[in-house]
Amino acid sequence: MIDRITAGRASGPAVIVGPGDDAAVVAMPDARVVVTTDMLVQGRHFCTDWSTPQQIGGKAIAQNGADVAAMGARPQGYVVALGCPPDTPLAVLDALNDGMTREAARSGAGIVGGDLVQSPEIVVSVTALGDLEGRAPVLRSGARVGDVVAVAGTLGRSAAGMAVLEAGLSGFDDLVALHCWPQPQYSAGVAAAVAGATAMCDVSDGLLADLGHIADASGVGIDLARERIEDARVFEAGTALGVDPSAWLLTGGEDHALVATFPPDTVLPEGWRLIGRVDGGVGVRVDGAPWPGAAGWQSWEVS
Repeated sequence: MIDRITAGRASGPAVIVGPGDDAAVVAMPDARVVVTTDMLVQGRHFCTDWSTPQQIGGKAIAQNGADVAAMGARPQGYVVALGCPPDTPLAVLDALNDGMTREAARSGAGIVGGDLVQSPEIVVSVTALGDLEGRAPVLRSGARVGDVVAVAGTLGRSAAGMAVLEAGLSGFDDLVALHCWPQPQYSAGVAAAVAGATAMCDVSDGLLADLGHIADASGVGIDLARERIEDARVFEAGTALGVDPSAWLLTGGEDHALVATFPPDTVLPEGWRLIGRVDGGVGVRVDGAPWPGAAGWQSWEVS
């Protein structure tokens, strides 16, 4: 199976030694390595009734690559540990591998190695490696009063896609696709770092929750402008389901957009849009007022 997974697969330009030896060797010219790891567990983070194996593989890579990008680094390689039942069809493993390989390539890197074990359900654990290319890492703790807040990527579409799936509603395939396979803007993280971003975070738990991490770590307050985070497509889904889509936009998870703070005179890089400002308050507010509901999203058991 390992030979089948690795045959003919490009590992990426930074890979000196790829799959097949005791360990991989990846070039990191900066001499500092950005490292992150995350896990997808069947029944907890994905449902095979909704997501194809290819989408599951793509999502596993995307959620880790986005964390690398949120540090201002460029993804250089991924290590994948895959657990699955012994009777898992080869077609499922091939599709998982295809999704992971495609998303790794989209991020500019490749899969450099990993592990394969038997387990009661499908478990995908990914470790991502990134290169800072000589720049300082962009932490959550650098936001300053007077900075502007900007986002790169979509907000609320993953949560809207999941609501559509739960309701069995048709006509929103684009939202469902983004829930099943997020599309982080990897290069936006590097662009933000080059432009002088003072703090940055991946929006995986919801905009309010993840901006709350920046506000707490930096000792500042953040005020968002609701009109700047509205999304026509998300509102269409809300209208179709008869619900207020504001919670999807503000607290929906798994969009894997990037949110960052920049000095006030910064010309925002392409793909970034202004959504708020940093002030001397506490926590995150929307149009000057605290958000009355939950701040973020958390995975739960699915069937």
